[in-house]
Amino acid sequence: LRALPKTLTREQVAGWINELSERPTRQLYDVDVKSVAAATLDALVDNLALSDIPAQQDTRYGLVVRRAPFRSFPTNLRVFSSKGDTDIDRFQETAEFPGVPVAIVHASRDGHWLFVVSPRYAAWTEKENVAEGSAAQVFGYADKTPYRVITGATERTVFTREVPGVSQLQLDMSTRVPLQTDLPADQPVNGQTPYAAYTLQLPLRGAGGKLQFTPALLQKNTDTVGDYLPLTPANIIGQAFKFLGERYGWGHAYDGRDCSGFVSDVYRSM
Repeated sequence: LRALPKTLTREQVAGWINELSERPTRQLYDVDVKSVAAATLDALVDNLALSDIPAQQDTRYGLVVRRAPFRSFPTNLRVFSSKGDTDIDRFQETAEFPGVPVAIVHASRDGHWLFVVSPRYAAWTEKENVAEGSAAQVFGYADKTPYRVITGATERTVFTREVPGVSQLQLDMSTRVPLQTDLPADQPVNGQTPYAAYTLQLPLRGAGGKLQFTPALLQKNTDTVGDYLPLTPANIIGQAFKFLGERYGWGHAYDGRDCSGFVSDVYRSM
């Protein structure tokens, strides 16, 4: 992302979208085992708003604020290849996690979705999943130290009524979260003293979708480390077995992961 030019062309943006969001030619089925109508697919293609891509645009950045599904089209419609399969959603690509930087390159015609480029994927995600900030804010957050790395399968922040956006927020294995170090040690965070917790700094989507930062607590008895694990055979096996028994989730669906997501999350914790 840091290598992107300050200005993006229509050809670059349209290329990203067309590579992913190609109108399906085979018959698909919805969760009710009904055929997805051609008119439905036409509407999805129209929602790409390809004609609205400007000849040139400034490169914009943001941070993912919650576990965010990345989709082939700007829709939550789940589609399947056969009537007997209502599990592998062919519009589900992957997921990204809180604090992941993205380039924001386009919006759907209905205004509810953003096409973003992350370090690993280019896809559609709902706009509520991303907060827009300057390049300095976004990459400054990504580089911020000290931090904690989630080494458990999943952990969650402490419940808080004060800031719902970071209450019981799911943090998956390999998520890197900076610590907020500028608060007094005895100052309550979201109504609770932080003596038995790490005070994290998390991104938050504010008014107009703008990037804000807020503290949140993570219990010290969660499975985290102060730096990435050494790359050793023992750590590879140990991390992998932390997912034993987890529900398979194609494209990180069901708050889980699929085969490539499993491998990625294990290795990114090192």
